[in-house]
Parts: sequence; structure tokens; C-alpha cells
Amino acid sequence: MKKDGLAPPPAARDWTRIDDYLVHMRRRDAASRSRRRLRPRSEPETPRFMMSTLPFLALLAILGVMTIAMMIVAWPGEESSVRSPPPSSAVHEAGTAPRGWLQEARREMR
Repeated sequence: MKKDGLAPPPAARDWTRIDDYLVHMRRRDAASRSRRRLRPRSEPETPRFMMSTLPFLALLAILGVMTIAMMIVAWPGEESSVRSPPPSSAVHEAGTAPRGWLQEARREMR
């Protein structure tokens, strides 16, 4: 006791001992558990078809229809076979160029 007769104030908790830390953690966990129990449930007891399954099925159906529509639009069809092949120029060997092609290209660029 102090001279004036009052008890010393409680000292700050000393966290150097593992026992003090574990006791504190147990109290904290117990408090959070009790708070969780007091809150009402935020989700229904049974899943609702209109709120969970139906939107998923609708999205799946829409994506399926869009996939089929894209395949139909992208299908080449008859038009591509009607086109004539591009006119072939002189026989060209891969990796070679005719003489003077660079000079001609420079003249065209001017």
C-alpha cells in the first residue's frame, strides 16, 4: 500500500509470459463466440429456388444461346467457296526476290 492508503493501480499486463497471453486469447475467443451467437442468421434456413438456382440456370441458358448464335454467325457457309482464288503472280521461290525489286520499291515510295 501507498502512504495515502490507496492500493497501487493495476500494472499494465506483462505479456512476456505465455500463460498470460493464452488466458487473454481464450477470453477474447469466448467473447467473440458469444457475440456471434447473439446475431440473427443472415441466410434463410433452406435455399430458395427463385433466389439461388433460377438465376444460375437463366445465366447458363443465356450463355448457351449466345454460344450457338456466335457459331452460326461465324460459320463460313457457301460464300467462301464461290470466291475465286487470288490471281497468282509469277512463280515465286520462298526466300528469293527478283533482281531490282529494291530499286523499284524506292522509286514507288518517292
